[in-house]
Amino acid sequence: MAKVLVAVFSASGVTKRIGEKIAEVSGGDFFEIVPEEIYTREDLNYMNRSSRSSVEMNDAGARPAIASKVEDMAAYDTVIIGYPIWWGVAPRIIETFLESYDFSGKTIAPFCTSGGSGLGRSDKALQGNVSGDVKWAKGVQINRPDEADIKRWLDGVL
Repeated sequence: MAKVLVAVFSASGVTKRIGEKIAEVSGGDFFEIVPEEIYTREDLNYMNRSSRSSVEMNDAGARPAIASKVEDMAAYDTVIIGYPIWWGVAPRIIETFLESYDFSGKTIAPFCTSGGSGLGRSDKALQGNVSGDVKWAKGVQINRPDEADIKRWLDGVL
């Protein structure tokens, strides 16, 4: 059986709750991608062009630092990556995460949460942050921790 890691960045807690449910349903391990500098409410104000999140998302080279690392990434066969949609794509910290490990030989399965838009091109955009022989599973938008929906998606991933 494949060893699964569910790695999630969540600014508000929604993506984290869904990621925890995916880890439970898949029998995988859960890892929260926590920024070294936690986002404040002001940082997340997308209406303010000078907010931290706006500045990061407008800079393709921005790579917010992550507070901790996955201890043994080599132990996992499948890595499920969860994130909220920011400006139509994944937050830059997801790029930091993907560029921090060797995913060769692994399957990566992205999921997103979004209040207004779907997965869009976010999963395809992330593929450029990973080198090597990686299998990308079809990404999905999941906005609530519904076990039946999660199982249906995981059947095509695992």
